Amino acid sequence: MQKKTKWQYLKQDLHRCRTCYVMLAPYFILFFIFTVLPVLASIVIGFTDFNMLEPPNFVGWSNYIKLILEDDVFKKAFKNTIIFAVITGPLSYIMCFLFAWIINEFHGKLRAFLTLIFYAPSISGNAFMVWSIIISGDRYGYLNGWLMKWAFTYAPIQWMQTEKYVLPILIVVQLWLSLGTGFLTFIAGLQTVDKSLFEAGAMDGIKNRWQELWYITLPSMKPQLMFGAVMQITQSFAVADISINLAGNPSVNYAGATIVTHLMDYGSGTRYEMGYACAIATILFGLMVGTNQIIQKLLRRVGE
Repeated sequence: MQKKTKWQYLKQDLHRCRTCYVMLAPYFILFFIFTVLPVLASIVIGFTDFNMLEPPNFVGWSNYIKLILEDDVFKKAFKNTIIFAVITGPLSYIMCFLFAWIINEFHGKLRAFLTLIFYAPSISGNAFMVWSIIISGDRYGYLNGWLMKWAFTYAPIQWMQTEKYVLPILIVVQLWLSLGTGFLTFIAGLQTVDKSLFEAGAMDGIKNRWQELWYITLPSMKPQLMFGAVMQITQSFAVADISINLAGNPSVNYAGATIVTHLMDYGSGTRYEMGYACAIATILFGLMVGTNQIIQKLLRRVGE
């Protein structure tokens, strides 16, 4: 009897599940056109000199060489982005889960109200206005007013015009805004955990809430943990609006510059150096994918 090849198995599977594939086809077509193709096009354009007015001119690795060896602003933006990701990524992820875990202990309308309170800053259109008032550089700013009231300082501090304060303030604001989609995902995941598992765990020797969390809760919501990790990684690497709205673009001595603000500088405005911008985007994409793979490997070990 002749052994079937992989292609024959694939053809048989496609025929057997043809209805499912037909139903999924619209999504995959749209995903390919609007996500996969733009990513591939960006990688290719990154090897060209393209100003959107003339045909792309292939320049090889010139954009990447210039980016890594000659672009001092990119070096600072890269450093700031890594600092953002290392601090805000893990902290916001842990905060999302801890707050979701605590809120999940409540029931009914109280849980819904607390969820809304914690989620609201991430969708508020006035978030930057609130922080602009708090860190205003005059004596009427809330932070300056409080510091002067209690004699910590005798003159208003220009928070976003002083280089050493810019990045720490942006990190605090990013953490404040981080309870978004990942937070809601954890809330939903915690509510789907089978309660009978806790009874079985108690019979198997689990003695406290931390053991329940590690051996039952976390393994039961691995899909939500994975999704939350992807969302937090994306947010921590893609910081731009916060920097632009609070520190300006460019910020003082590029203290608040990130890879995305540098990308926007070259990809829009007056430059339109799309080849160089795509090279920046490709490096950012590689950082996100690499970090995501590392996080997924770590999450697979949860509960072991």
